[in-house]
Amino acid sequence: MFPIEDLLGRAVLEFVSYSIGEPQYDEYECIKRGITFSVPIRIVLRFIVWKVQEVSFKEVKYVVDEETSEKSIKYIKEQEVSIGDLPTMTPHGTFIINGIERVIVSQMHRSPGVFFDSDKGKTYSSGKLIYSARIIPYRGSWLDFEFDIKDILYFRIDRKRKLPVSLLLRALGLSNNDILNTFYDKIRYVKCEKGWIVPFVVDRFRGVRLSHDLVDVNGNVLVKANTRITLRMAKKLANDGLTEYLVPFAEIQGLFIANDLFDPSGNALIISAGENITSEHINKLELFDIKEIFVLNIDFLTVGPYILNTLFLDKNVTYEDALFEIYKVLRSGESPSLDTIKAFFDGLFFEKERYDLSTVGRIKLNDHLGLNVSEDITVLTKDDIIHVIKKLVLLRDGEGSVDDIDHLGNRRVRSVGEFIENQFRIGILRLERMIMDYMSSVNFDNAMPCDFVNPKILATVLKDFFSSSQLSQFMDQTNPLSEVTHKRRLSALGPGGLTRERAGFEVRD
Repeated sequence: MFPIEDLLGRAVLEFVSYSIGEPQYDEYECIKRGITFSVPIRIVLRFIVWKVQEVSFKEVKYVVDEETSEKSIKYIKEQEVSIGDLPTMTPHGTFIINGIERVIVSQMHRSPGVFFDSDKGKTYSSGKLIYSARIIPYRGSWLDFEFDIKDILYFRIDRKRKLPVSLLLRALGLSNNDILNTFYDKIRYVKCEKGWIVPFVVDRFRGVRLSHDLVDVNGNVLVKANTRITLRMAKKLANDGLTEYLVPFAEIQGLFIANDLFDPSGNALIISAGENITSEHINKLELFDIKEIFVLNIDFLTVGPYILNTLFLDKNVTYEDALFEIYKVLRSGESPSLDTIKAFFDGLFFEKERYDLSTVGRIKLNDHLGLNVSEDITVLTKDDIIHVIKKLVLLRDGEGSVDDIDHLGNRRVRSVGEFIENQFRIGILRLERMIMDYMSSVNFDNAMPCDFVNPKILATVLKDFFSSSQLSQFMDQTNPLSEVTHKRRLSALGPGGLTRERAGFEVRD
């Protein structure tokens, strides 16, 4: 929040320190008087006004100190200011609000992180499994990924209309070549007199039925056509020294080119990245005497063309177009500048002010995706999004398993301190907006730090939470055992949790 600067940069309000006082009355006196057991919070603020030469609509010209070459200070005012009272927990684990003992019940909710799931074949009558992934932050926008019945991969932000995932990847700055190289391995084909020489990789031949004879580079037939190669056979061929094999010239038809392929002069595009190689393309390769090509490792068995198919839905969309499309879904009816849209998109997932995975979320994400990102980085990174998509594609290819949402390892407990921290943050943000509004209209010469702060704002937010929140309850005082039971209770209801209307039979069980 601090420092807070006015819109033209003429003055700044800085935070210096804080202090927490002692309660005015003890808990028994508060119950007797019917008041809240709380402590006063005071902060020291420093108000700095800069010397300015000229103020225009767009910019301010400052007076510069000749010795330090920095902005000259007109004056500094420092003052201790009260920002309200904070209800305090008694030694018995309760709060006294308006003379009544209340208990804040801990809440069990879904832990921040990434979760992979499937519809268990219930969405479509064919029974086909539809896989999905969801990145849940502690605070900020939810990001969902999901396949459709045609195996096209889409994404949603905050459960809005779905868009092809290629738009998101382009908005992250990836080109068509980058997307293909990120999600697919490349196979190198080198031309020789008899055909194309290809590296022999055991995993690519596991369970494959040969469409042609398997021939080594010397022309020796190792395995006849129409033979199904087992993993054991493939390993034996590798152990016998097979590192490369030969395929006929026409055999590359139907494969997918890995990157844009140009003629030797570099002027004419022969095949675009991701395109299916046709007989016409083979003739062009022959015409321009292309000696080497790279194709995508897509065999439709262990590696599917899901990202490639998604890419071809909007192949010619640029980085700017992708940002506009995403913005149009989230903020329909507005048409701002590209800079505004870029700042909005970055703020969705990549800025601490608007997005927070929390330390727990970052640990979960690292553990799930095998990343080694610092726990201090609690925003999403480009690698996070790419690895989530990669894992979701692997699930669709039959590798790995989905998460059990009801497993307690995917849930965490929010206790009273966390609730009060969140309410405190809401109050401070409201206070910040009020200070910004006041700065735009006040005369700085007469202003003091106390003029900017209204202590009622924070007090109102905290009072609303303790008085009306679903998790703030009158303490059960039937007997000492019921008191202890109430304090130890866990609830799945409350803000950010379940509602009684949406709770299904699985949750109730």
